[in-house]
Amino acid sequence: MINQYKPEGMLIGQPENRDAISSLQNLERAMKEGRILESTVLLCDSNMRLHVDLYGIKGIIEKRDVLFCREDEVFKDIAVITRVGKPVCFKVIGFSKENGKTVALLSRREAQKECIASYLSGLIPGDVIPAKVTHNEKFGAFVDIGCGVSSLLSVDSISVSRISHPCDRLSVGDEIFTVVKSIDYSTGRIYVGMRELLGTWEENAKKFEAGQTVAGIVRSIESYGVFVELAPNLAGLAEIREGTRDREIAVVGQRVAAYIKSIIPDRMKIKLVLIDTYKGTNPLSEIEYFVDVNKTLHIDKWRYSPPYAHKLIESVFE
Repeated sequence: MINQYKPEGMLIGQPENRDAISSLQNLERAMKEGRILESTVLLCDSNMRLHVDLYGIKGIIEKRDVLFCREDEVFKDIAVITRVGKPVCFKVIGFSKENGKTVALLSRREAQKECIASYLSGLIPGDVIPAKVTHNEKFGAFVDIGCGVSSLLSVDSISVSRISHPCDRLSVGDEIFTVVKSIDYSTGRIYVGMRELLGTWEENAKKFEAGQTVAGIVRSIESYGVFVELAPNLAGLAEIREGTRDREIAVVGQRVAAYIKSIIPDRMKIKLVLIDTYKGTNPLSEIEYFVDVNKTLHIDKWRYSPPYAHKLIESVFE
């Protein structure tokens, strides 16, 4: 399936979009063609209407047209005012006059309605889709999967390596790729994952070898040792050695240098020794996909663990 319904903000810089919102004549043509366009919200007035930048022509989105929701759902004013300063998608649904000037009447709701009917409703578990991070909560990241329609990327679905909060991996505004994990057909809600695109244990582990000293981040501290993330889908375990600085180094979120003692594939274990701490940028900030996300539209199954490993970690999409 070719996805024409991108997360908000991905159309705004395209020449075709700029041309479509640059004149009254082009806006009228876009309305006849039923095109979905994007621009930036300039303000929210006292009537909870969004004013949209259309290169000199006033664009208005009424409160009822800001968000598509089911009949039994009610959205709060915060869903309107938080759009200010951000790009929004919309369809032109008409024109009117205010103080003698032409005003374009816009509907984000209609754009979302079309996105759901023509794109999102056709998705199935295993589909690989683009998304954009809109905000982070402790339990997961909310992502835009098309025209501002929100989906949950739970914290345990972001990576195999354990993180305490989505902001350990993702920032608001990040454009990422995800895989559809499940769909609640009673509500239409779609849940996505990311770890299935970040490589298997073997794919990640082959970038390292025993004897190396590498950069990592302390992700959790247990009674038996410290888990250090070496890659988003790979962590090693360092035992806390008595009489050393290990307990000073072992602070969750601390960037560390770790020596690789051994790699044990059948147990999916990497044994480490903590060497030192350091300051600086996150060494794991770049997301590396292990599938061609621009060409791969669907995966049926993903197995993280090697075939000879004692423990099975996999995702099966049905």
